Amino acid sequence: MKIVNRNEELLRDALSRIPQSSSRTSLSSCNKLIRFEDISAAAFKIQCGVQKTPCMYSRLSKQYGMDIYLKKEFLQYTGSVKERGVLYLLTSLPQDQQRKGVIVASDSNFSMAVAYHASELRIPVFVIMSTSTSPARVKMCREYGAMVISYGTTAKDSQTHARRLAQENGYLYLEEEDSAVYLSGLGTVGLEVYEQVPKLDAVIFPAGGHCGLLAGSAAALKHLNPHISVIGVESESFPVLQQSLKAGHPIEDQACSNHDFYGDVSGLCFGSNSLQLTGNLVDKVVAVREEDIFISMLRLLEYERATVDADGAIGLAALVAGKLPELKGKRVAIVICSGNLELHLLQQCIARALTLDNRVCRFSLVLSDCPGDISKLLEILAREEARVLDIKQERTFVTSELFTVEVTCTVETRDKIHRAQLRNTLLERYPTAAWTER
Repeated sequence: MKIVNRNEELLRDALSRIPQSSSRTSLSSCNKLIRFEDISAAAFKIQCGVQKTPCMYSRLSKQYGMDIYLKKEFLQYTGSVKERGVLYLLTSLPQDQQRKGVIVASDSNFSMAVAYHASELRIPVFVIMSTSTSPARVKMCREYGAMVISYGTTAKDSQTHARRLAQENGYLYLEEEDSAVYLSGLGTVGLEVYEQVPKLDAVIFPAGGHCGLLAGSAAALKHLNPHISVIGVESESFPVLQQSLKAGHPIEDQACSNHDFYGDVSGLCFGSNSLQLTGNLVDKVVAVREEDIFISMLRLLEYERATVDADGAIGLAALVAGKLPELKGKRVAIVICSGNLELHLLQQCIARALTLDNRVCRFSLVLSDCPGDISKLLEILAREEARVLDIKQERTFVTSELFTVEVTCTVETRDKIHRAQLRNTLLERYPTAAWTER
């Protein structure tokens, strides 16, 4: 958490209440501000304000050859793990600042958590959003109890306006970063996973531009059992954590996208504290493709009835992509950290995932325009147990011989093998059939 302008002054009291001595030199050597005692204190303080989410055995275990336990942080009230760090930060602020209020400038999971918990604590809270923010996000933030102000066409405009309001009115402007208080709150996930799943071999976290959850939880897990592997997963499109670890300091990936799908996966929101903790305590960081994230979202929806976003699905995506073969036969926990995805994006993602997973395919062929020919095609599809999702006929612009019709079918198949069988059967009957490649 980055406290702009008056950071040291406002958090001095909060940090002074955190014990400063520690017998674990491994943690103090990599970050003097966050230790296991800090995380334990955070867990005690926020226990009545956030959900102790379940960490449940998954039906996906057999498919990937390991015992998989899913830590369902998307079940938090605002659908995100960020509530843990936000609540601990807000309760640690001096009372005079709580009376004056706080202000944020984004439509991220972090801002949603600030809006909800500040309202619950009766702290005045203001959220500045650009005019391009989706109406659903604006509505939700207002329902949490925040005063939402639309300003500017870009996120930078909103941030500038929020800073000005903070300076003029004495509000505390908050930006997600990696203060000791915020990391300690996020680190409580590691405590709960260790308590809920005995004999753990590894825990997988989302990483990328927001690695506070990974860093804070690693501090807890490595204190409790240094033999537990802590693994971070980020997108191949935005490998900012791997690049920063290699460079030895936080760097900004110029290729980061502002697309709503990526959310917390992209961008740079960690500082030297998170990076140093990650470099010292995290065993491995891997990167996955966008396609693997899509399929991971599909698996979680089908097997767990869990509707999650890219940040929530990226941990499982590492198993989908086969990036962690060393975990076969092991007991593994995966943190599903958030489930805030716009409905229209969810629909697009699942449709794309079904195609990538060889579950939906499309082909075109030319038939004579005679009664019964299309019926024969449908009989073949029924015999092959392919479900027809859509069928279109084109007569006007067919370039082949007269009295023919071009038929384009979209069908649902079980898997890659079923798709190949259907394709072979159709090519035997219709040698000119053309398949649309994904």
